[in-house]
Amino acid sequence: MKKFINLFLIYSIILTFGNYAFADEVPLNKVAKKEKDEKVHIVKPEKTKKVNLKRQKKQNIENAKTKQETSKEAEGMYETKFPVINSKIEYTDMNGEVTLSDCIKLAITHNPTIMSAISNAEIYKSRIGQAWSNYFPTLSAGVNYSRNDMFMTMSGSFMRNMNQKYNMYYMPQISADLLLFDFGKTKAMADSAKRTFEASRYDAETSIELVIYNVKVAYYNLVFAEIQKTVYEDTVKDFELQLKQAKAQYEIGRKAKIDVTTAEYNLGNAKVNLIRAKNTLEVAAAQLANSVGIPELENVVLKDKLNTKKYDVNFKDLLETAEASRPALLSAKKQVNAAEMNVRSAKRAFTPNINAFGSYNQGGRQIDADYGYQFGVQLNYSALNLMLLKKQVDEATATYKKAVADYEQQRQNVYLEVKSAYINLLNSHDSLGVSKLALQQAKERQYQAFRRYQVGLGDAIEFKDAENSYLNAQLDYYSNLLNYNVNAAELERVIGAPIKESEIDL
Repeated sequence: MKKFINLFLIYSIILTFGNYAFADEVPLNKVAKKEKDEKVHIVKPEKTKKVNLKRQKKQNIENAKTKQETSKEAEGMYETKFPVINSKIEYTDMNGEVTLSDCIKLAITHNPTIMSAISNAEIYKSRIGQAWSNYFPTLSAGVNYSRNDMFMTMSGSFMRNMNQKYNMYYMPQISADLLLFDFGKTKAMADSAKRTFEASRYDAETSIELVIYNVKVAYYNLVFAEIQKTVYEDTVKDFELQLKQAKAQYEIGRKAKIDVTTAEYNLGNAKVNLIRAKNTLEVAAAQLANSVGIPELENVVLKDKLNTKKYDVNFKDLLETAEASRPALLSAKKQVNAAEMNVRSAKRAFTPNINAFGSYNQGGRQIDADYGYQFGVQLNYSALNLMLLKKQVDEATATYKKAVADYEQQRQNVYLEVKSAYINLLNSHDSLGVSKLALQQAKERQYQAFRRYQVGLGDAIEFKDAENSYLNAQLDYYSNLLNYNVNAAELERVIGAPIKESEIDL
């Protein structure tokens, strides 16, 4: 019996796998045949639509007008906390040479991020007028024509004496409704819209300051890239001179062949580093052009260098400035005020409206047959739902509490950002003194190694070590100087105001 059961199980397994194999094989054959029979359909490209030159010209004029208006708005925002600028400056008038201030002015005019932020503020500005529009009259007008055939249910002699006919009526009508008073509901909505608009203006200022920060960083990076390229060019020249000396001393038998090979290897590495520095310079130029918003700015000559003046900063003063000037913090405060106004508006929804209404109509069987009018004052509740109004008040209250918490969180974030930027600036300042001393020492060592090799006392390894140390010391010093300038720009961004330079050189 046990043997019979085992044979039955084996037979069942073989039969099952055979069915699966057969089931898999048939669809594959069918799919292959179907793919063979199907034709390849090539999707034709869409026809190019004809450009409406008149419409395109009109759009270009409107875009130029919008750009001019937004740049004027951005200039006004920038002048509130930074030196007076002239955003009408044009790139074509610069002769291919720009300062950092020029780049900032161009960015205010050309960067689309600023245009978008200011246009967004204009959206919220229009909502103030939309809220006050409740006090403007609502007009309606229309004309009605009807042809009536009366349905007669009477009979007898009276019906026979009536001459039934179609009656045609003309009825033009005009009417108006005016809100007289709504117990402060409209005012609360308008005040909330105003606070939201003011918050959006501060958000636009945040966008402007972020664009300015990005322009500064890109400008400083491009200056550093130019310095880095110069350092590598000088390194190539030093190794070329060492190669000439190695060959000359090898020819007179004072140096071995390995010195020539080592000098060639060092020169090759220096040229590779120079190529990378040139690529970095091109990328930095493209980043500056992008941050400004003008692609043609990629091939300009920079007038300004990295700042080497010490910044006069104090954390307590910086924090007070940030609390008074930081746009993100001021925006959060306006959002709290707007949320508070929304609570008032939600509570006042329980009050009625006092409306004035009037209408005038004229017509009849002839257009001037008769006229009528009406006017009056009405006290009414519209679609009063106490449960809905109660929950809307609860929602507005919860939104206000959230806005208060968001403001407190933003205030703490401002403290942290100011503290971090302040510490970073101090660290980069302290690092500059150390790296400057190291640069002087590395330069002296490189000069001594070069003179020793020139008179035949030093070897190629000593010269290479001294040259690389000098190279790294230069890059380290200028990198710290770059960080110092970038950290200063970051500190200006987080406090929302410029910081002062002293007369002390670093």
